[in-house]
Amino acid sequence: MNIKGIHKTSLIDFPGRISSVFFTGGCNLRCGYCHNPELACNSGCLRSYSNDEALGFIKKRRGIIDGVTISGGEPTISGNLESFIGAVKEMSVAVKIDTNGLNPAVVARLADRGLVDYVAIDIKTSPKKYDFVVGRHVDFSRVAETVGIIKNSGIEYELRTTCIPGYVTLEDFGSIGAALGRVKRYFLQQFVPDVTLDESFHDLRPYAVETLHGFRAYVATFADLCELRGV
Repeated sequence: MNIKGIHKTSLIDFPGRISSVFFTGGCNLRCGYCHNPELACNSGCLRSYSNDEALGFIKKRRGIIDGVTISGGEPTISGNLESFIGAVKEMSVAVKIDTNGLNPAVVARLADRGLVDYVAIDIKTSPKKYDFVVGRHVDFSRVAETVGIIKNSGIEYELRTTCIPGYVTLEDFGSIGAALGRVKRYFLQQFVPDVTLDESFHDLRPYAVETLHGFRAYVATFADLCELRGV
């Protein structure tokens, strides 16, 4: 499954569970603010883990963890994703997947087969600004389709947006709400100008916390729960 990193124990990646986090290499987007550029570009300097190594790791940690988070990069472009998750589920371990939502067919299969317990979908910005933010042409309807699949599946989920000054505005959240409708959970993440794919993002000053609270108040009009992260 092109696993390029493992975080042994996390208390924050999988709500309500202690999880190990597996990072897959490669991504179908090129967001300049990406804080995992080596993963996104599938850098050859990263160690690769076989599926057997990863499954053996989970088996040894049963009793310590009760969940596995599969992040990236973008997990839905990895081969053998479904068979890997199936093997994890056979160990009675819950699975969360982080995705950019551009592969609704993959997400639909995972949901239909009962292979995921929680899905986190990154919403980059408003539909009209997506190409500008993600560095290539994107059909936002695919993201909206993924959100619809998960909303109708009964699976626990969250949406999340990194609030990048100039790239994500209050107006953008208005467009997001119009495009996706009411959602269950929406998390707004503070932008951190640290390691990024495009070094020019290092010069951006993060939004003031007061501005993020204003975003939160607006998003709460179409999300049952909206909270801030990283502030």
